[in-house]
Amino acid sequence: MTKLLKLLLLALCFFLLIFLTVIFINKNQLRIDNLLPTRLLTKDDDNKVTILLIGDVMLGRTVMTHSLDKVGDPRYPFFKVAETLRKADLVFINLENPVIQNCPRHSEGFKFCADPKMVEGLTYAGVDVVNLANNHSRNYGQDGLNQTVDYLNKAGMQVTGLNALAIRQFNNVKFGFLGFDFVTNQAKNSDYELVKSSDSKVDVLIVGVHWGSEYQPKANPSQKSWARKLVENGADVVIGHHPHWVQELEYPIYYSLGNFVFDQMWSEETRKGLAVRLTFEGKKLIKEDLLPCYMSSWAQPEFIERN
Repeated sequence: MTKLLKLLLLALCFFLLIFLTVIFINKNQLRIDNLLPTRLLTKDDDNKVTILLIGDVMLGRTVMTHSLDKVGDPRYPFFKVAETLRKADLVFINLENPVIQNCPRHSEGFKFCADPKMVEGLTYAGVDVVNLANNHSRNYGQDGLNQTVDYLNKAGMQVTGLNALAIRQFNNVKFGFLGFDFVTNQAKNSDYELVKSSDSKVDVLIVGVHWGSEYQPKANPSQKSWARKLVENGADVVIGHHPHWVQELEYPIYYSLGNFVFDQMWSEETRKGLAVRLTFEGKKLIKEDLLPCYMSSWAQPEFIERN
């Protein structure tokens, strides 16, 4: 082999090594970016951003068995609402169950979990940010919570409610999301301090809170006190979950949006829910749309016309 040929082969190997290294770095960078607290998004048409806030979503128990075993499609709960959700720039939900491997099938009880396949429904519906601050997220312990975060991150969703701020940025406007569980834990000064410090990092701060008494039409005094303190410390919007009934609203506070996806089909009130679509122009709220929903089919909401 001539000296020139050896040099050519060596150069070829060198450039091939560089090419493979770049591919490896880019691939892993994409994976790492999925876990970053801030996402940069761009809008070409205007400076308006729509954020859709919805009620309790529980994908376990008979929601899971009906979707996977009877219908054979994990997207089933969102068939009638996905088009509306996907039109929003951001969708923020409260997820009432861990997502774990080997989730057992069951139809009763209050220890929830969902098969990882059910995450496909969230992706199909265009969910962007998931609040895990509630009394069911740790139904399968810390390992179950860790699995949940991992499955959601891998599906491109951000997580909040674990003492961390999630941020979505459109052009030069930052939208922040926090979550708190005041059912399992009483509100603490550190919670309000987190709100205050987060407010300084974003332009619009939306806080999801698990609170109140189940199956009640009105917010209790504790909810009202906590809500006032959250707003005083920088929350621009407060979204409540847990009562499973829609409760009153006093913008910027929505005390409970009721159920969105749940298998509580045994009463009219637990079948009802409310979605809120907020439209911002820059940092300013310019429109609020209230979108009532109802589960006429098993754990499958649809938007209905207001009377």
